[in-house]
Amino acid sequence: MTTPSPLTTEPDSNSGFPEVEFGRSGDGYLVARVGETAFAMLPGRDARHYLATGWRINRPIAEWKRSDFYGHSGGLADEAAFRTKVVENAEHQREKRALGRRDTGSNANTPWGPSQGATIYAEGVICHSTAGHVGFHLSAERNRKVNPVLRAPDGWYEEDEAWAIVAITFPHLFTGYERRCAERTIKDSWPDGWEAIFGIVLQPGESREKDRRAFEKEHADNWIVVSAITSDQQPGFVEVVATPGGRRGAGTEERRFLVPSEEYRIGRFGFVVDETRHPVYSGPSSFIGWQGRKSP
Repeated sequence: MTTPSPLTTEPDSNSGFPEVEFGRSGDGYLVARVGETAFAMLPGRDARHYLATGWRINRPIAEWKRSDFYGHSGGLADEAAFRTKVVENAEHQREKRALGRRDTGSNANTPWGPSQGATIYAEGVICHSTAGHVGFHLSAERNRKVNPVLRAPDGWYEEDEAWAIVAITFPHLFTGYERRCAERTIKDSWPDGWEAIFGIVLQPGESREKDRRAFEKEHADNWIVVSAITSDQQPGFVEVVATPGGRRGAGTEERRFLVPSEEYRIGRFGFVVDETRHPVYSGPSSFIGWQGRKSP
């Protein structure tokens, strides 16, 4: 296995933009530059790493520092995963430039407030930016092309999830990276719509929403934790409040349990109390709201 040089440049063989530079920061972190975007592989919890980003760091890579980076853009298994993410971003930037999107001023009214600017993806496909949100607006003609199971009647699609509906409807207006993200978002958030449109039944592990439904069905009668706190009265334990099926709201029965600290790991959809091992707790509480109350 060859060790990469401290600084390597991988130019785009097609357009020459943007170049990808890998190197080490002044404090020893693996970093990279793609155009005006910078990336770093930073240490996280439990000896793991995560992807952080920076913007327009106008110094040589060897002078970069951890303080130049911000955010948490997902975990990284190793250096190879970091390099893959960086090269993926370079590909995304190249494709986006080739699509020819145009930025323009705008004073349109949106569901999230006045538009402060817009990006034209194509005639009738416009992405608006507001003070606190971003979202697409489709013209009436464009909106009619959206599958009815996912169509927003007013033609507005917010940035958090609904943007993906625009992307799968007009894939030629988006980069490969954006299309992959959109596919993941639709499967996770609107699995019924995905299955209806593409005729593919999503299997366990392929849709967060379907997995959540399955979890709730399986554990409808189990005690699911809704609140947790390290116990001051019982060292080495987490005091939890749980409800049947994790339900909330007025009239919902609540019980407290003690769970060994080393066992308390929240899963994708919550922690299921094992009544054979986690005893009901009725002693003094570390929860302010439970102090003076008695457990059932």
